Amino acid sequence: MTNHLGPTRPAEDLREERPAGNADVIIVGAGPTGLMLAAELHLAGVRPLVLERQPRPRDTPKAGGLGGQILELLRHRGLLERLEAACTGPAPAPRFPFGGVHLDFTHLPDPPMHALPLPQQLLERLLGDRAGELGVDLRRGHEVIGVRQDGDAVVVDVLGPDGPYRTRTRYLVGCDGARSRIRDWAGIPFPGTTYPEVNRLAQVTLPGTVTVLGNGDLDVPGFGTIRAGFTRTGQGLLGVGSAPGTQSVSLYTIEDETTEYDDDVPMTLTELQDSIHRVLGAHLPLAGSTRLSRFTFKAYQAERYREGRILLAGDAAHLFPATGVALNAGMLDAVNLAWKLAADLHGNAPAGLLDTYHAERHLAGARTLLHTRAQVALRRGHDAAAEALREVFTELLADEQPLRRIGALVAGTDIRYPMPGTGHHPLAGAFAPDLTLHSGQGITSVAELMHPARPVLLDLADRPELLRTARDWRHLLDVHTAKTDDPPADTLLIRPDGHVAWAAGLGESAGSATLSLRAALSAWFGKPSTIGET
Repeated sequence: MTNHLGPTRPAEDLREERPAGNADVIIVGAGPTGLMLAAELHLAGVRPLVLERQPRPRDTPKAGGLGGQILELLRHRGLLERLEAACTGPAPAPRFPFGGVHLDFTHLPDPPMHALPLPQQLLERLLGDRAGELGVDLRRGHEVIGVRQDGDAVVVDVLGPDGPYRTRTRYLVGCDGARSRIRDWAGIPFPGTTYPEVNRLAQVTLPGTVTVLGNGDLDVPGFGTIRAGFTRTGQGLLGVGSAPGTQSVSLYTIEDETTEYDDDVPMTLTELQDSIHRVLGAHLPLAGSTRLSRFTFKAYQAERYREGRILLAGDAAHLFPATGVALNAGMLDAVNLAWKLAADLHGNAPAGLLDTYHAERHLAGARTLLHTRAQVALRRGHDAAAEALREVFTELLADEQPLRRIGALVAGTDIRYPMPGTGHHPLAGAFAPDLTLHSGQGITSVAELMHPARPVLLDLADRPELLRTARDWRHLLDVHTAKTDDPPADTLLIRPDGHVAWAAGLGESAGSATLSLRAALSAWFGKPSTIGET
């Protein structure tokens, strides 16, 4: 039975039905989430097709960098150094805004949150290059105009440069952003709140008449001093981030406003200056800009990330009312989904594996909504009670333990996916630690073992009985034996997305460890195989 999901052109209007180039998955949208998903699927042995309605990459500034858990995942894929080399400046000091206050990790030797100054346009170019190197089929100027699905396929109507056509695919993933038509056509509710404010963010150059003082404050002729950090007025908020010895400054304004702006219409320097004038009541001279972006704050989450053979990822699945988290969440969605889709398409997925995508990433999205909504409460209040709340919160952040806890929450490193069964090792569900490993082949690391994006069984304690158990899944696993200082477990089973699926405790009995390992292998990677046995 066919389930019609979206407006399609009549069959007679479609020029032809084309094959999807042997692609089993169509990805709608070539932003960071869609491109990351395409690369991950290709690494997992699946040929994706990416359809992007824009004829060329957009130049409109959006996110200004990457931060959080995705950086470690990119290290696991061997991509982090490549992105670091392309950064537009040195890595910023580990000090991040949080709802009108700051998370200052500068005094910690191992900050829980890091960031890369990599504008989204550049990130998309690098991810697009990576997809091209892998052989991903990316079609720009191809707009999806309708979808419908039946029991074993999704039919996709596309308007391309040469006219309309129709194609079929096993699965379709909507990575088409906040206004996702895929989500709407799939009938997936997207409840949430739009806050009545407009945020403007810029990297600007100040003229020589404005002096950047040693403490980062700005000395403005005819006005006086604008403090570094946040200045609140009855008209909004102004944020200033500067460094002595340079005229390059980050500026940020928030104003209560209900105007709907077109994302494709870029912000101008004049618009930013007008906003600063309204908030501050004074003119701040600006000489030029390297980044200008405007956005509203929204808190939305799709009720479900899957409807049959249609799935959502990135902004199509969630929107957060704070900066610095959307790329992290969306790209992690992609990595979580890819290996599960691949297992389903290869026919070795255990029952319910694909449904764990929603269970795990909806949980992660809810955690991100939790702290970004808390930031709204900290940021939007202007009365004495709100000031008191920010003061108390700032005092709490002076202590290392709450500072680390909030940092992990923002970075997404505190996520522990629920694991099937009971009695799990403390690492189960968490992102695997990047241990330094010593083996007969030399020194390596967990991150290097994860470059192929395959499951890894890592034996750290010479447990031959566990290696024998894993032989029945050897067609799906990479098995490694190594030593490390202060091992956290005897053996680790690591999923392709870097999360620990199972771990044997230090000195755990052979009987207990063997049974639990077999159960974990079956739960995540399907039935054992007897291929090659005599």
